[in-house]
Amino acid sequence: MSIVGAFDVHRRQLTFEYLDTSTAELKRGRVIPADREHLRAWLARFAGQDDVHFALEGCTGWRYIAEELAAAGITPHLAEPADTAALRGRKRHAKTDKTDTRHLRVHLMAGDLPECWIPPEHVLEARAVVRLYKDLLDERGAWHQRIAATLFHQGVPVIGSMAKPEGRAAVGQVDLSPAGRQAVEAGLRQVDRLTGELDVLRRQLGMLSRRQPGCAALRTAWFGIGPVTAVAIWAELGDVRRFGNSDDVVRHTGLDITVWSSDGKGPPGRLSRQGPPLLRWALYEAAKCAARAAAPDHGYYTAVRDQRTAGLATLSVARKLARRCYHTLRELGEEALAPAA
Repeated sequence: MSIVGAFDVHRRQLTFEYLDTSTAELKRGRVIPADREHLRAWLARFAGQDDVHFALEGCTGWRYIAEELAAAGITPHLAEPADTAALRGRKRHAKTDKTDTRHLRVHLMAGDLPECWIPPEHVLEARAVVRLYKDLLDERGAWHQRIAATLFHQGVPVIGSMAKPEGRAAVGQVDLSPAGRQAVEAGLRQVDRLTGELDVLRRQLGMLSRRQPGCAALRTAWFGIGPVTAVAIWAELGDVRRFGNSDDVVRHTGLDITVWSSDGKGPPGRLSRQGPPLLRWALYEAAKCAARAAAPDHGYYTAVRDQRTAGLATLSVARKLARRCYHTLRELGEEALAPAA
């Protein structure tokens, strides 16, 4: 590598440091403000130079920096934040933007920087859409809970779901105070607004899941994986060929069990929760379908449920689905990541 550098990413500025290995010249500074236009102008200094490498952590804001680096002919290296921080060892001095940048550059030169996979643009776009869907779904659920809390506070008996006409009709007939009625009606308007947004996104994700080979293979092969969860699993897993085996995939999902023990004694294991939250949600939602009598995994689900709990049984099925999705996408090879037709 003739030039090796790194960025420390912040909303207002990008702190940089790079070393020209041929002249041993080291330069530091900042790109202000931190936006695409100013970064592109700053990267123009490397025009015509070969073998330029820059590292940055995979935190918020990495996408446009990686895209501009690639467009300028510079090789981007996306560092895994937790593993990169672990390379510091015990804290011995104050951490600053300059030390963070130097830390990334030094480990990039040494060849031991823990790197993340950088998805292609169409995968990033699919991730953005399905994450938006999940955010709106969570917001709608929060409004349902707020309405239910208001009704309970007003002494209203338990009624049906607000998502069904009979539930809406029951709410219209209960006795509420003026402020309580105002709160419930405002909440219902928000639920309707979010439902309209979700319907549009659901159709968009359904079209993508039919036209993208990896998503279509997941939907066809495995019971419980639908249009939304197929896109979520495909986009968050990405190129499964970077995993050595299905155990690595389970660890990536954060569904693996971590146990700390000493001399054979220790507390019960817990989920690591180190992977993408959206991936865990999609696998768990798909695994919940194993509770149906027609599901292929129903026997396994009921056996675990009878010994433990329904939640643990669902997690067990979710880990099985993660392994199966890994093998399905790996068998497709390059086609698994192809853009939708």
